[in-house]
Amino acid sequence: MYTPRSTPFRLLSVALLMAGLCSSAAWAEKADKNKPINAEADALRYDDLKQTSVFTGNVVITKGTIIIRGAQVDVRQDAEGFQFGTATEKGGKRAFFRQKRDVPDEWIEGEAETIYYDGKADTVTFSKNAVIRRYKGSSINDETTGSQIVYDNVTDVFNVIGGAANASPSNPTGRIRTMITPKAAASAPSTVAPPASLRPSTAIGGERK
Repeated sequence: MYTPRSTPFRLLSVALLMAGLCSSAAWAEKADKNKPINAEADALRYDDLKQTSVFTGNVVITKGTIIIRGAQVDVRQDAEGFQFGTATEKGGKRAFFRQKRDVPDEWIEGEAETIYYDGKADTVTFSKNAVIRRYKGSSINDETTGSQIVYDNVTDVFNVIGGAANASPSNPTGRIRTMITPKAAASAPSTVAPPASLRPSTAIGGERK
């Protein structure tokens, strides 16, 4: 798996605690790492010797509060029992990742052409046409786009890479883009309690489960 290196103007390391995107308790759900994987798909190829499973066809993987969707998801387990998963897209619909944060009513949600979950390092890598959003209830508090985004669940740090692979008609340079809501505004009470629904996703199986 590609490990990002610092390149001027192309790499952004966002330390959430320092940027004010979360409180000291706002980690992603730590218990998810030790939860079993459950899967739904149209087909499965399982290799007991190699401890690998290849799910195809509108795949939905759950692991605690984690939800991963893709056209295909490859899952393997190492000798120590750690689980790893790679979700890929099809037909222009990006793979999807969602996880509860360890604070009330907060979620991390992301989409990319390829999503890699590393259960040992407790990281998630979003590659190609990647976006990550943080929701507070039904509202988007923060959103970041890039060519590759690596989310470290242990340190709560995002590393984001831009470049040519992230270029588009609206962003010809391919530089990363981030929207960060001020902490005071994010925590301000709402006068109207909106329903707990998320913005429609372009990912495969974008409906909530």
